[in-house]
Amino acid sequence: MLQFVLAVLIAFEEWGWEPLQAYVARFSRWPPWQKLEASIMKLPPYAALALFAAPAVMLLPLKIAALWLIGHGRAFLGVLVIVIAKTIGTAVVARLLTLTRPRLLELSWFAHIYNLWNQWKTALLAQLHSSYPWRLARVIQRALRRLWAQ
Repeated sequence: MLQFVLAVLIAFEEWGWEPLQAYVARFSRWPPWQKLEASIMKLPPYAALALFAAPAVMLLPLKIAALWLIGHGRAFLGVLVIVIAKTIGTAVVARLLTLTRPRLLELSWFAHIYNLWNQWKTALLAQLHSSYPWRLARVIQRALRRLWAQ
């Protein structure tokens, strides 16, 4: 069961990661944003790590507030806050990883954990992609796209 929950979370990250990162990357056409990203790319490894961790720390109060809302009978609003925070967090973290990955991989312990994560995620995604629900969802998705195109 835990592996299924993790697979769903990873699938969300995979489906959201690239499109959200690409959306945030559009800001780099704006000269001040280009300068900001250039300075992020020049950060030393531990400063890059601190910046990479910042969105998780900054979004934690929002997630706690969302849980408080859920606990006080405002479930829809609480879930909405979590979904919005997760989406924004994923977009920012995806872009930050793209910008800081070379510096972060200079840290041997980070490179080791990153490689282990990628191996585990690749194996889990292969298992997820071969599952019946996934294949069925893909068939439905393709059929809906064809209907939409018509």
